[in-house]
Amino acid sequence: MKLGAVLLFALALLTVIPGSSIAWEPSKPIEFVVPAGTGGGADQMARLIAGLADKHKLSPRPLIVVNKSGGAGAEGFLDVKGKKGEAHTIIITLSNLFTTPLHNNLPFNWRDYTPIARLALDEFILWVNSETPYKTAKEYLAAVKDKQCKERQGGQCLMGGTGSAQEDQILTIQLEQAIAGAKFTYVPFKGGGEVCVNLVGKHVDSTVNNPIECASHWKAGRVRPLAVFDTARLTVAEWKDIPTVKEALGVDVSYLMLRGIFGAPGMPKEAVDWYVAFLRKVGETPEWKKYMDDGALKPAFAAGAEYVKWVEENERLHKDLMGKGGLLKK
Repeated sequence: MKLGAVLLFALALLTVIPGSSIAWEPSKPIEFVVPAGTGGGADQMARLIAGLADKHKLSPRPLIVVNKSGGAGAEGFLDVKGKKGEAHTIIITLSNLFTTPLHNNLPFNWRDYTPIARLALDEFILWVNSETPYKTAKEYLAAVKDKQCKERQGGQCLMGGTGSAQEDQILTIQLEQAIAGAKFTYVPFKGGGEVCVNLVGKHVDSTVNNPIECASHWKAGRVRPLAVFDTARLTVAEWKDIPTVKEALGVDVSYLMLRGIFGAPGMPKEAVDWYVAFLRKVGETPEWKKYMDDGALKPAFAAGAEYVKWVEENERLHKDLMGKGGLLKK
């Protein structure tokens, strides 16, 4: 009996001793926070990941997507910040990881969270409603400068975007600063899906949506892409005919947005390792590869020190861009 008790005790120790051969895996549903509204790029990506985890049995527990978009995503970030040490809470991040605290002087930044992985970099496109007469970005910007958006009082052109002082408004300001005489009235919405719906409904004159957010409306002939905010054209065949802003307007305005994952503060390393491996498996599925092509996303998987270095550099970039645009909290 004594020998049996000793063996049982030894086995019990193996389950808790750090560095034992028993790997960590989720023991309860994973809360997957989206700090943005439904239908946008972050929401679509999170729901795809959750669906692929279930379909391909990549996780022993389900991922439960929860949208917390209040305060330009601050609701979601602050909620996750309060779950220190929790291994079953992750958050999908976009550029509001930088822009929301910088603009609103809120008590969080990326260092409060546990970096897990960068999944991709997302593009931005200048879109107009397909029923407008504008076939090129040059034609549309001429109308903007001359205040010829006829559906608006005074002809002022409305640019729709996700949130205030977020990446969409940063791009809008960059465009205004690069093209003399161009001035938009910026109209913020809760998410990218809502932005494109309002373009289809002619409630705004243009948007700077991510490709995936307007892809279905484009295929249905409701919206028209005029230019992509990148240094080179998109490589996916379906998107390759869209000129860059440099080609279309002769100005250098480019921007790529983070699509990444962070964990709650102080997430155990064993859990981080599991999530990195899990996300790599997601990236190997045919559905993910099709999603990347359909949405013209740039594959850019990174984890560990590489991911942290990129985040540090992009925090500095956003401080610079927001400072030039007058969007930093004073």
